[in-house]
Parts: sequence; C-alpha cells; structure tokens
Amino acid sequence: MNILTRIIKDDMKPALGVTEPGAIAFSVAKAKSYLEGEVESVVVKLNSGIYKNAFTCGIPNSNEVGNSFAAALGVVAGKAEKGLESLEDVTINDNKKAEQLINEGKIKVLLDRISSDIFIETEVKTKKDSCIVKIEGTHTNIVEISKNGEKIFSKELDKKEEVSEEIILSRYTIKDILDYIENVSISEIAFVMEAHKVNMELFQEGLDSERTTFVKELLKMNGGKIFSDNSLNTAQLICNGAIEARVIGLSKPAMSITGSGAHGIITTLPLLAEYKVKGLSEEKLRRATMLSYLICTYIKEYSGRLSAFCGCGIAGGTGVACGLGYLRGAGLQEITNIINNMASGITGMICDGGNQGCTMKGIVAVDAAFRAVEMAMNNVYIFNVHGINGATPEKTMMNMGKIASPGMTETEKVIVDIFKNK
Repeated sequence: MNILTRIIKDDMKPALGVTEPGAIAFSVAKAKSYLEGEVESVVVKLNSGIYKNAFTCGIPNSNEVGNSFAAALGVVAGKAEKGLESLEDVTINDNKKAEQLINEGKIKVLLDRISSDIFIETEVKTKKDSCIVKIEGTHTNIVEISKNGEKIFSKELDKKEEVSEEIILSRYTIKDILDYIENVSISEIAFVMEAHKVNMELFQEGLDSERTTFVKELLKMNGGKIFSDNSLNTAQLICNGAIEARVIGLSKPAMSITGSGAHGIITTLPLLAEYKVKGLSEEKLRRATMLSYLICTYIKEYSGRLSAFCGCGIAGGTGVACGLGYLRGAGLQEITNIINNMASGITGMICDGGNQGCTMKGIVAVDAAFRAVEMAMNNVYIFNVHGINGATPEKTMMNMGKIASPGMTETEKVIVDIFKNK
C-alpha cells in the first residue's frame, strides 16, 4: 500500500457529533472505568482549541450543548471502548442524570492553556479513589493514566509518531501528490466511498430532523431536490446539511479526517454532488476525494489540528476545491492556481467553536471553492507575488497554516475571552 493511501486510511474515522465533546466524554469515561462507587467530582482541563470547539456544540442524543454537559454524560453514559463515539447510547434518563451532576456542582471544566496542540487532563474522584487521564496529540491518544497518585500507564508523546502523516506530507510536492492520484490503484482507494456513504446518512438524518433549519432552506434553494441539475446548489445542500446535523448533535456519525467531522464532510460531499450531477465515473470520484483529503491534511500540518482559524473552511475548502478541479480536468498548473485563489480569498476565517455557525462557514467555503475552480479553469487566478501566496503551491499552503499557528494565537485568546464573558 502506498504511504499516501495509508495516511488517509489510518486517519479516516467515524465520529459521532463534533469531535471535541466526544473526546471530553471519552476521557471522563476512561478515568471512571478505573474506579468503583459514585462519582463525587470531575475536573477537566483543556487546551483552548478543545475548550472553544465544544463550548456551545451540540451533543449526540441530547438537546444540551457544551463542555460541562459532555463531561457529565461521560460519567453517566460514556463508553470509553467506543472512542469518539462514546456517547452513542445516551438515553433521555442519562441526560437527566447528567443535568443533576451539573446542578450539584460535581462537574468543573477549566481552560488550561492557549494552544493549537490537543490537551485534555481529566480527574474523576469517588469517595475512595481518584483517577487522572491525560490525552495529547490526537483526540483519543492517552499518554498517561494515574490512580490514587500512582502512575499505571504512560507513554512518550512521540511527535513524529503522532503526526507522521504531516511530516511525511511535507516532503511531497503537489506534483508528487498528483502523480500518486493519477497512478494509485483504484481498488487501493475504494475505502473512500465509505466516507461518502456515512456522510450522506448524516445529511439524511439532518433533513429528516425537526431540529434543523438551514438544510430545509438549502433544499428549497435546490428546487426541492436532493440532487438537482445544479452542482453548486446540490453541494451546498448535502455538505452543509450534514454539517448542521453534526454540530447540533444528531445521532449519526460523520467520517472525520484530521480529527474533524466537519473537515471530513466538506472534503467529500461537494465532490459527490459534482459526480452525481455531471454523471462522472466513480473512479474519478475516488481519485478526487483522495486529492481533497491530502490537500486538507497538508495545510493542517502547519495550522495544527485545533486553532483560531476555520480549518473546515480553509483547509477543507481548499482540499475540496482541488478535488473539484480534478473532476473538471485540472492539471498541475490549474491546481496551483486553485490553491492561490483559495489562499487569497478565504484564509483568515475564524473558528469560534463547533456550533451552528459552522454551517454558515461551510456555505461560504463551498461557494468559494466552486468560484476558485471556475476562475482557475479559465486561467484567472491570484499571482504568486500577491499577499500570502508563495513561490510554489507548497509554500502557499505552508503560509496558510502559519496564519493560524502561530499567527492567530492572540485571536484565540480573544475568542476564548468572549466565550468566558458570555
């Protein structure tokens, strides 16, 4: 298997609801699994990215939102063995129990640091025992477990091991990636079709739900059809309908990439729209999806997994723009120009957490992607000399990431301060 295939295959995972509440619940459930008796207190310390992304985010199988409720549900119903889908089996009664824990003051969530590097430290106490679980690097990567002050598990956070895909990707050029896209065995990348299936099931869940609003309006804008003869309107509908379903916490998973369900949705479903509306081959769709994934992941290498810029719109949007260009016959020069157009047009969109606003950001990003591709395919693009564009597409993507980290560290502080004062 080609290393680029393995990178994406290993990273592609189903995630129920927004990833950050799932990670919080997972950490709490894991710590609780080492204890017996009634939980007396839970203290969760988070980096700013996790804290912000889960702050007003919908939680699967619940009408509630946010960090504290995710932690409380981790106590009463979380199943650590299910990882990011730890809240899959939450019931109405579980929600009542979680609310009671919060009302009793047993759940505390603290902002520990301003950082784009994932950090969760959870301490759960009963009358007799306590357990601390530390997560770093990725959303479920446990680096240390202590029970009653004694370390019972630990491992070094090997940066090269944890983000190996990013380090490897930085060695590739866009030409290398396009050569891979053209030549990789179609059977080797068949697994990407599962992402389209999972994400469309999430879209349908949103369309059928009484809680959603954007998806109904987007359906009207697409002539009342899921797949119309307009690929942009169809893309807006299925992509952002799925994003809305995810951020309000409906009970179907998204297929995540780079640890994010929204990234996974935006890098795939607009391509499915183009494929369906234009009657393209499944082979082209598979190859375009891999390109979209790889471009998104490349940018995320430099921005970090969680930061103050909207990775869904900027990294995911640029990825899907390149995939869309590929479906329309783009070669190296056109893909380079598409990246330049996206870098100049959309870089700087902030991330103010996982919430319904992600739907609107997705709408902006999908529109930008289609416009950037249409312009580039007609040889209209922003020249390298302008703005943050680099001399090469690789430099441009690096610069896009740098805007987020370290560039927007102060922005992250301001966003979190706004949240804390709401």
